[in-house]
Amino acid sequence: MRPPILDELRKRILIGDGAMGTLLYSYGIDRCFEELNVSHADEVRHVHEAYVNAGADVIQTNTYGANAIKLARYGLEKEVTRFNAAAVEIAKSAARAETYVFGTIGGIRGFQKQSLELSEITRSFQEQADCLIENGVDGLLLETYYDFDELREVLKRARKSTDKPIIAHVSMQEPGILLNGLPLADALKELEGLGADIVGTNCRLGPFHMIQALQGIPLPKRAFLSAYPNGSLPDYRDGKLYYETEPGYFKKYAVDFRNEGVRLLGGCCGTTPVQIEAFKNGIAELEPLQTKKVKKTATIVVERGDSQPETPLYEKAVSGRSVFVEFDTPRHLSTAHFFKGVRAIEEAGADAITMADNSLASPRISNAAIGHLIKERFSIPPLVHLTCRDRNLIGIQSHLMGLDVLGLHDLLVVTGDPTKIGDFPGATSVYDLSSMQLIELVKKFNRGISYSGKSLKHPTHFRVAAAFNPNVRNLDRAVQRMKRKAECGADYFISQPAFDKQRIAEVSAATSDVSEPLYIGIMPLTSSRNAEFLHNEVPGIRLPDNVRKRMALAKSKEESIQAGTEIAKELIDTAMEHFRGIYLITTMGHYSVTVELIKYIKEKERLLSRAAAVRKAGSQS
Repeated sequence: MRPPILDELRKRILIGDGAMGTLLYSYGIDRCFEELNVSHADEVRHVHEAYVNAGADVIQTNTYGANAIKLARYGLEKEVTRFNAAAVEIAKSAARAETYVFGTIGGIRGFQKQSLELSEITRSFQEQADCLIENGVDGLLLETYYDFDELREVLKRARKSTDKPIIAHVSMQEPGILLNGLPLADALKELEGLGADIVGTNCRLGPFHMIQALQGIPLPKRAFLSAYPNGSLPDYRDGKLYYETEPGYFKKYAVDFRNEGVRLLGGCCGTTPVQIEAFKNGIAELEPLQTKKVKKTATIVVERGDSQPETPLYEKAVSGRSVFVEFDTPRHLSTAHFFKGVRAIEEAGADAITMADNSLASPRISNAAIGHLIKERFSIPPLVHLTCRDRNLIGIQSHLMGLDVLGLHDLLVVTGDPTKIGDFPGATSVYDLSSMQLIELVKKFNRGISYSGKSLKHPTHFRVAAAFNPNVRNLDRAVQRMKRKAECGADYFISQPAFDKQRIAEVSAATSDVSEPLYIGIMPLTSSRNAEFLHNEVPGIRLPDNVRKRMALAKSKEESIQAGTEIAKELIDTAMEHFRGIYLITTMGHYSVTVELIKYIKEKERLLSRAAAVRKAGSQS
């Protein structure tokens, strides 16, 4: 009779299998691998058999993504039970009498954290876990979890669902530290405390860097340590991924893994039966490590940096009136008119000047470059917009570091208009991160930690504004989204332009329990064509019929600008009754209108203050 796996791990090092997807991919199969459990069962069985023949003591079911959330990408979310049951049957048929079969459940959020609620993830997890357990797996393998919050929650669920052994694997971008900055040693200790029987790491790192990460890990008190490294860094040739690692390399590192206390050693992406056999041969004559001297790892020091953070711009809207002005950088290299406008806006008394990040998906001079020049030449603070559209995760982090070095610490984080509406509709919209994830990343930088969890050496000092759209049918839903952004770290909000006085009042009522300041957007119209374009073609903007009619009645350019200015003043009157922050959006470079509106706000505020002082004096007499 086969002994329980935990009893075996007390006596010897066990070998796990390698990648399922890598072998299937090498056979020319590039589709939903979990569906193959029912359509190509023999191919899946052959992979299991190859690993068993290579010496694997523990094999895992072909169920990494066999949950409703991931299967929904293929329209197969109703097939969870069928795919998981078939996977267990196939793995058992390939196993020998002494082979352990574990049901694999992969992380859902992955390296690029998706906007999925943990409640949704745990429901999907429970459905899959129940199916695997009912079909008789020897235990559960939770693998490739970059998001530690997710792993923590599913492990709690798993432990309540079964007494069978559970393997819990985190994944790292940087050796020794998780994406949230948690040291690997602390993470594994917590997983052990939550009931995992085997704790370790898999994916992303090859043997060299995974050994580095394990050098600072003490032997668990109750659980056992495991490691499933990648085969190598992948090469990309002719549209396909290739992994190249010599078996001798893995045989050598098997000894190193043993010397770090690993009791279960397998492989992840890029590994094949060749590497698993090398691991088996490498530890063939070795006994498990009983005691370990932990290598001291360097403490991550987050320096304060040279400069101290300035007073946040939005604080002016907490206790008094504040006016921000959006004035976008030019689409060409002639900057004289732009800087003349900056000077006029500054002299009119605006509290900050903001610049979009290639608004309407059309290229403009970098707002970071112009923001730096404004900081050097003027006294008005610059606030730069940052979209999710134009930069991948690498570029965003590089850009943030550059902004910090330039001293541009005030940001407005937005999703960004899709490229198809801009000058280059064939360009790629990146969207590696959502706006909420980007807010979280900026706040992570403020803790001195990069996306991968690596130290930045000193923290950044960013203050983050988030966008709010008042022009939606369901205002309550927009406010809920606003609150989620605040939970992600948004310090304050800037709205898209509002063109309806009633809607401004409704927004005030709907956001009454939001503590973060809101700057309400006001955009002066310049013509009827401008109004119709905004209403019909710009995402997130709707104009009331009466506003469009008033603009249509104007018979000249001068009348159009005058009508647009008067409408803006009326909207400002209402906005000032409800909000302390006003966000003026300069239309088509017409900064003279913006200057007039700034002066209007300043004069109106002066009169309101004088009236309040008179009322106060009267009440005291």
